[in-house]
This record gives sequence, C-alpha cells and structure tokens, in this order.
Amino acid sequence: MPSQGTIGDRVRGLRLSRRMSQAQLAGPDLSDSYVSLIESGKRTPTPVVARLLAERLGCTTEFLLHGIEPRQRIDTELGLRHAELELHHGDPAVAAERFGEIVKAAGEENAMLAAHARLGRARALEAQGMTGPAVEAFERLRREATAHPERLANLPLTVALSRCYRHGGDVLRARDLAAAALTEVNRLALTQGEIAVDLAASLLETEAPHSPGLAFVRRVVQDNGVPAAVSRDEEIHALWQASVTAAEGEDSSLAVRLADDAIAAGRPARMTVKLACIAMKWSRLASAFDGEPLDRVRTLATAASEVFGSLSRHGHDHAESLVVLASVELKSGDLEGAARLSASVLDLPGSGSRVIGAGARLVLAEVALARSHGSHGSHDTVLSHLHAARDLLSGSDPVSGVNRESARAWRRLGDLYGQAGAPEEQTSAYRKALEAVGVHSVLVGVTVDSALAR
Repeated sequence: MPSQGTIGDRVRGLRLSRRMSQAQLAGPDLSDSYVSLIESGKRTPTPVVARLLAERLGCTTEFLLHGIEPRQRIDTELGLRHAELELHHGDPAVAAERFGEIVKAAGEENAMLAAHARLGRARALEAQGMTGPAVEAFERLRREATAHPERLANLPLTVALSRCYRHGGDVLRARDLAAAALTEVNRLALTQGEIAVDLAASLLETEAPHSPGLAFVRRVVQDNGVPAAVSRDEEIHALWQASVTAAEGEDSSLAVRLADDAIAAGRPARMTVKLACIAMKWSRLASAFDGEPLDRVRTLATAASEVFGSLSRHGHDHAESLVVLASVELKSGDLEGAARLSASVLDLPGSGSRVIGAGARLVLAEVALARSHGSHGSHDTVLSHLHAARDLLSGSDPVSGVNRESARAWRRLGDLYGQAGAPEEQTSAYRKALEAVGVHSVLVGVTVDSALAR
C-alpha cells in the first residue's frame, strides 16, 4: 500500500492504484476540485472527509491521515515506551539505539512519532554524557519545533539545551537559553512539574546571586519541597517485563498500558531526585547569602541528604550532600556537627569524587581554624587538612572544558591557605582555580574573583 509522506500523496497514490478519477473519488459528496486541492497539499481533509475518502479508497482513516496502519502505529508507540523505560531504568546506550530504530521505522510518513523518537534519542545521548552529539540533536529538534509546533514543544527543548551547554562549558549560551525559558515559564506562572524543575536546576548553575533566575529557583524550592524517596524499582521492572510478555503474545494494547504504568511508577522517584539535587545546590549557595534563614537552608540540605542516603545508586550525591550540610552547620556555628559530617564523608567507602573528598577536608580545615586561637598544634592540623585537600584536587581526573566544581574547591583552598598564612600555596591554588574555569595565565598572585567559583 502506498505510504508517501503527505496526506495528498497518499490520496493520489491510492486513487491511481485503484484506477479512479478525481471525480469518481469525489462522488456526490465532494467536488473533484476539492480532491485536487487535497492531493496538491493545499487543503487538509477534515476528520469527516478523511473517513469518507478512506472508505472509497479501501484503507483505514489512520493510514490516510498518518501513513501508518493502526497495528503498526501501536507497535511503534510500544517501542517508544520500552525505549523510554530503557532510558530511565536500563541502559541509555540501548535506549539511543532503540529510539534510532523507531526514527527509521516511522520515517516521514509519521512525523509526530519520528519527532518523539528523535527527542528520546537526544535525551539518551545526554544521559550517556555525549554532550556534543546531544546538543546537535537538540538544536535540530528546536528548529523542527519552530517549523512544526504541532509536533514538538519548544520550551522543554530550550531547557534541555541550556543544561547541555552548561555541561559542555558554554555558560554564556546556557544562561541565554535559560533566560529565554524563564521568560516563558514566568508567563505561564509555572513552578511545578518537570519543565520548571529542570529549568531551576539549570539556573542554579548559571545565575549570579540575587538574580531573577535564582528568585525563580527559590519559588520552585518553596512550592515543591523535597518529597521522601520511595524506591519502586521492583514494581517498575515487573510491569516492564509484563509489557514485554504481552507484546510477545501480540496483545499490543495491553503491552502499551503496562508500559505506561511502569513509566508512571518511576516518575515520582525521578522528580524526588531532581528536587533533592536542587535543594542540595540551593543550600550550598543560599548558606553564603546574607539574610537567608539558616534553619530553612539546613532543613533543605538535610532532606536532600536523606533522599540520597536512601538510594543506593546515589552514593556520590549522598557524599556531596553531607559536605553541603557540614558547610551549613559550620556557617551556623555548630563546629562539632560540621566536623562529624565531614569526617563521615571521608569514611564512606568509594562514595564521592576527589573533589567531594577535598570539600570535606576544607570544612575540617575551617573547623580547625575556628578552634585554633593561635595554637601551634591547631595550625598544623589546619595545614594537614589543606594539604590533603590539595592532593585530592591535584589527583582528580582531568575534565575537558570548564570544571566549576573543581574551580570552586581550588578557590576556597586558596582562601584558607591565605588565612593559614601560606601565601605561596594560596597563589598556586588560585592559579589552579583560574585554570579550572578555562583561564590559563602566567600571572602570579592574582586573586580569583568569587564569580568564577560560585
């Protein structure tokens, strides 16, 4: 059966294959000139006319409108859902491959399904850390959304691109895209849901303190909080497997329903993790603000730490959240609590990166500085923690592009070396902070602006 790209192409192809004239296809209900306009793409048939034409051409209305038979369409829909499950609960590389297969199968005959499959593939590329290919894919989709808004929404693509450019080190481009998305989100008065949460996460990494972007982040945090984490992995995988079994038994409609249930079961946990990440990073930033209630900051940091601590796959995030909470306790004057939390990070087996371990050492150094009061032994303890932090940062794996986490840690190390009376180490740490944000300078004794390491 012909399956050319447009409705007009399919009408004309089917008409010619049945040796019908335009007048014969029009019959008593339509004019042959109207049929001609449909075939030339100048008119789109209404649902009533589409059903009438499908009856006379001997095909389904689904095929006439979308170029795909109902069984083909539901199988493609099922493929999209199984690829989505693979993305969130399986292997993103497998998900990218499956989304790519759907793009080829759907082709231009079903532009909507093909567009959704391309979007899924872009997300899978991002999930694998393939930032460059992900940016290219999202940029193509954004152009498609502009040309065909009925296929894709532009706003989530703008947010995704902001996130990808930030990961790639292009902070200015990320900030511009986030600002454009923020304008639209504010117009919609949107502070809840995945788009708002994803935008808040991107703004946290690109905005300056007290900016409109961070005001939006504050509203997202206030309106959503940090829900308790509930793992439903067993339920998700059971529903997923049941969907696969139903598909093997050619019960596609049931397979789609089961896959939808599996996707829905996983969404609350994914949102909880995203909100916990925002709460953790907001707490780190807000603890440095004057006038931000520390009790509120501590509550958010604690909630984030509890979420990550309850999820075995988030050991890295758990370690980072403990360092953030230790910094909050230090700011509030609880030296014992700050020291205890930082020490617990160093005791975590294999959790966290060298940068996070360095962060724990830096908090311990600040605690020792606060306790020193001119004591020689305490001064030695301060330097011991600072040297340990330096060694951890120096041994961290090199990362291409801008590494703001590393820059932040090097700058803080420089500040503390200065307070400990070690000017040479201070200058060296500041230079490393500059290098981490992409500035390779031979200048000695340059103090890094705080904006570089927020």
